[in-house]
Order: sequence, then structure tokens, then C-alpha cells
Amino acid sequence: MDVRELVSALNDFASLSLAESWDNVGLLVEPSPPHTVNTLFLTNDLTEEVMEEAVQKKADLVLSYHPPIFTPLKRVTWKTWKERLVVRALEHRIGIYSPHTAYDAIPHGVNNWLTKGLGACTSVPLRPSTVPSYPAEATHRVEFCADNTEHLDTVLSKIKDIQEISCLTTLPARVEGEEQTRVSLNCSQKALLEVVALLSQNSLLYHKTEILLLQKPLLPHTGMGRLCTLSEPVSLSDVIARIKSHLKLPHIRLAVGMGKTLESPVKKAALCAGSGSSILKGTEADLYLTGEMSHHDVLDAVANGISVVLCEHSNTERGFLSELRDMLASHLHHKINVIVSEKDRDPLQVA
Repeated sequence: MDVRELVSALNDFASLSLAESWDNVGLLVEPSPPHTVNTLFLTNDLTEEVMEEAVQKKADLVLSYHPPIFTPLKRVTWKTWKERLVVRALEHRIGIYSPHTAYDAIPHGVNNWLTKGLGACTSVPLRPSTVPSYPAEATHRVEFCADNTEHLDTVLSKIKDIQEISCLTTLPARVEGEEQTRVSLNCSQKALLEVVALLSQNSLLYHKTEILLLQKPLLPHTGMGRLCTLSEPVSLSDVIARIKSHLKLPHIRLAVGMGKTLESPVKKAALCAGSGSSILKGTEADLYLTGEMSHHDVLDAVANGISVVLCEHSNTERGFLSELRDMLASHLHHKINVIVSEKDRDPLQVA
């Protein structure tokens, strides 16, 4: 399969438009065309050890959940480990693709996999995703009525000169028994200021103007984090045992909420794979589950009676790769070999 065809299929599996605005997702390294992919190699983190494994297993494309290139590279030399990843990839004609937070948001993604560690439960996103391209790039709708056709033509002509205006329509309307024209348009935040400035030059138009905030529709079951309601309340100690079993971890870190014990019931749990403080903060739940949180965010949760389970960052993500391998193999109609790294692991160990 050509790399461009594969990337298109991967984007169909999880739209990159769902990724966070700060993220760096998509095809990060591309060998010169034509580039055929027979083996897709999955990893959570692309370290030098993992790259050598990819070379040995003759991978043609590495899908690294975390983007190995995040901040811009000013040069590509042998000096730093991330530069060396790019050098090795290109030397061996290996592409690098990263989905990161797009996989966090999708209904069949990382956070959905993490909920399975709680047992039977229902879940909803903590921060739902919206339809990315609706309505266009507009943020506001402006509507007003006018009865002076000649003056209205002048206003419309000036509006059309403003950038970032869309869906400009005029319709006949009857207002208080008078025949008028109703104008409607969509615009960006920047264009809104120019439209309002233009209409404010005519007090009659200005006082008949309505400004509406355009809300993008929510995507079902899609977004960051999950708020999970367990089918039956279970003790904190039982939930911990389930999480350790699901993540295949001998140890986790635990902060017990104020006034709670290991026997306290857990009915609602908020979770976010990786580093979840910004998503979890302020959520009412019996338990927070994530990879890492700052010391002070843990203290805040505990003070509010919320217990916190921390499993280290990538331990809350890596187990998803086995499910991902099977899903991608099916999505790609078994046209290529999909394998999971055996060297990929969390850098933190219990000593």
C-alpha cells in the first residue's frame, strides 16, 4: 500500500481534526516517493531503542502515538536523540505518523480502552468534541432588517468587501406591517467587529441588528476524558485491583480522598489517559484515574474527597496498542502487516 493511501486510511480511522490545537499530529517523516508500506509498526513512544527494533523488523511506517517531533527542529544532525530518530528513519526509508490526541478523542480510542479497567460502566466525554467544519469557520451570525433599498445596496456592497464573511443572504420580510429586507450573514470574530462598526454608522440598522453565537454540534461519544458511572458501586480497593489487572501493573500510586478509606464505595470515576489534570480538574467524582498529575492538583482532589490513582503517563495508554493492532488490521482489510513494538515501555520503573 502506498504511504499516502495508508495515511488517508489512517485519517479515516481517526480524523486528525479531533486532535488538540496544540498537538503535532499526522505524517511527520516521509521518505521520498514512491514509498510502499508492507509493515506498519505501532509504538506508544518512539525512542532510539524502539527505532532500532523498527529497523530490525523492516517496518515501512512507524505509528507513534506520541509525536516524536513536537517542537520545531532547527537542524537534523546526529547531536540529539530526536534528530537521530529522523536520520535513522530516512536512512532506512521508514515513515513516521502520529495521531496522539485524535486517538484520545475518538469513541473507539485510548480513553474508551481505559474505561474497561473499571469494570461494567457507562461513560460520557468530559470535554465533548464538536463537528470541526460546521458551520464553516464562522463564529457568529448577524441579522438585521432594512427598508431603504438604495442605502441597503451600499451597506451590502461594503459588507462584501469584508474578509471572513460567509452565507450572506437577503430575504423579503414584513416588519410591523412594512415591507423590508432581512439580511443574514455568518462571520468570524474578527469580521464581526468590522460588521458592527459598519452598521453602527446607521442608528436605524444598528438598533435592528441581532448577533447570535454559532454553536457547533457535538459529536456523539467523542471528546477528551471520560466520566464513568459504574453499574454497581464497588470499594476503592476493588477498583484499584481492577485497574492494576487491566493495565498489567504490579503497583500504582494512590491518594485517598479526605474522609474516605479503601472500603469507601466508588460509583463515579473520571479518567483521562496520559496527563489528565486539565481535563479532570473540577469534575465531581469518587475517583480520578490518570497517568500523572501535579502535586498540588492531587492535593486539591484529596481535599474535595476525591481519591486519585496515578499509573505513570504511558502506562495508561500503551495497552491500547494491542486493540489498535486488531482494529487497524481490519480497517486496512488485512492488506499490510500490523505489529506492536516489544521494546516500548514507560521510562519510570519502581526500584
